[in-house]
Amino acid sequence: STPDHAYAIDARTGRELWHYVWASKGGNHLANRGMGALNDTVYFETPDCHLVALDIRTGKERWNREICDLNRFYYGSVAPVVIKNHVMAGVSGDDMDNPGYLQAHDPVTGELQWRWYAVPQSADEPGSDTWPNLEAAKHGGGMTWQPVTYDPALNLVYVTTGNPQPVMAHRNRPGANLFTGSIVALNADTGKMVWYFQSSPHDTHDWDATQTAVVFDGTIDGKPRKLIAQASRNGMFFVLDRTTGKAIVSSDYNKTNWSLGYDKRGQPIPNPEKDPRVDGTLVSPNAGGATNWYPPSFSPKTGLFYVNASRSYSVFYLYDPSDQPAGWGGTDRGGWSESMLQAIDYRTGKVRWSHPWDSGGGRSGILSTAGNVLFTGGSAGFTALNATTGDFLWASRLGSAVSNGPITYELDAHQYVVVGAGNSLAAFVLNR
Repeated sequence: STPDHAYAIDARTGRELWHYVWASKGGNHLANRGMGALNDTVYFETPDCHLVALDIRTGKERWNREICDLNRFYYGSVAPVVIKNHVMAGVSGDDMDNPGYLQAHDPVTGELQWRWYAVPQSADEPGSDTWPNLEAAKHGGGMTWQPVTYDPALNLVYVTTGNPQPVMAHRNRPGANLFTGSIVALNADTGKMVWYFQSSPHDTHDWDATQTAVVFDGTIDGKPRKLIAQASRNGMFFVLDRTTGKAIVSSDYNKTNWSLGYDKRGQPIPNPEKDPRVDGTLVSPNAGGATNWYPPSFSPKTGLFYVNASRSYSVFYLYDPSDQPAGWGGTDRGGWSESMLQAIDYRTGKVRWSHPWDSGGGRSGILSTAGNVLFTGGSAGFTALNATTGDFLWASRLGSAVSNGPITYELDAHQYVVVGAGNSLAAFVLNR
């Protein structure tokens, strides 16, 4: 999928089978992050705030439902995720003072089943005491612009949320600003919150904590644990018990200078001296973050969590020092940066190895396989590395930058790896 378009491609040959075009009414056409599927139906979001269901064989539209208000500058870019009899749809649009939310739809009819808001909508809701007043909370942001993850045994959906509003000017929102910048566990059938962990309390640097939270089972202190891990945009790595949300590991995976350490929950403590100022303050990482939208990967074979990362410094300025700022109210101006792929030991949070990229590299998702190969888009093109050591295996230049996550599948006894570059897809068949 791309904004307003959906395609079916023959998995053996790359031949186009069908192409669906949505009649757009506008919206932000920045990105489309993928599709969901159930039985004979595929689902995708459109920039003008619709969830669309298509026949998987023909591309014929079955239904569409409005999921957000285009007039309030929301837009749709998220890959829907099908969980049981729910199609989970998130929303984008955190440049305005709107609340983010996640909602579930019936996969057959498209009817709304439930909606969960990332920020409190009434004074008696959890988290309302972390905002100065209800009006600030109701318009507090927390967009849900990345796909959710799911544990079928616990029946929990894990949603990651974006930054609060106003983005950098923050005098009218003292407090932690829950549940922005958080990993939140919801009951898949009801949308009720079970637990939360705030990766970026009172974010003042546009560090959406929407980075993909990866579910896996591991061993901590010799005992098996159900875990969920996130390399957050703020430069910190967290491993949580996914049943309770309790932090097991909290550490930097890249150099940061904005926190005073961690509280008893393992959440970072922001340093007020690193908030944006009229005369500027030097912060690491920059607003783009130590990582961003590109999905990470975890290999149970190596016990390593892989993330494409950037170490950077930037000066954050405050434009609106008033008591009632709105919108952004500030920005950052870039400085030095370097890119690398970090392999993190989930038990300790320590970086086991680091693979450097040249300028502009490493802005791609990561795929790790049981064959101990790691695939990603790097400065050398589409790149394969040894997942244990980070050693270079091979690369292929594709003519355009790779900015999506590669996928793999087996067909006719061959393993394919497919990746997008520019407006093309490239398929590789692994030799045996």
